[in-house]
Amino acid sequence: MTADDHAVTLVEVAARAASDKLATNILAFDVSDQLAITDAFLLASASNDRQVKAIVDEIEDKLREVGAKPIRREGQREGRWVLLDYGEIVVHVQHEEERAFYALERLWRDCPALPLPADVTRPGG
Repeated sequence: MTADDHAVTLVEVAARAASDKLATNILAFDVSDQLAITDAFLLASASNDRQVKAIVDEIEDKLREVGAKPIRREGQREGRWVLLDYGEIVVHVQHEEERAFYALERLWRDCPALPLPADVTRPGG
């Protein structure tokens, strides 16, 4: 099983929104073979708590424009790691320190990476 086209579209919209707010190290994984509850994960980093919030707000705005609403949001108050669950995709926006510590990309490294649009900030960029 692979992430469906709608999930891939949502990932692309969310990745562009994160990139527009200067998120770094944006990566996406097709986790549909590993998890029954979602198709894809999007990971993005921010250099401070305020930027985490700005990235999350932009992702929510852009996904709302394409008709997607979050089922659940966690971590908004702390601003260090916010999880946005859209059913088909789960977005993790993390402060750089949390990203380094939890290293979600290592946990999901066996899952195929989803290609992101060329205008999205690349890992390390």
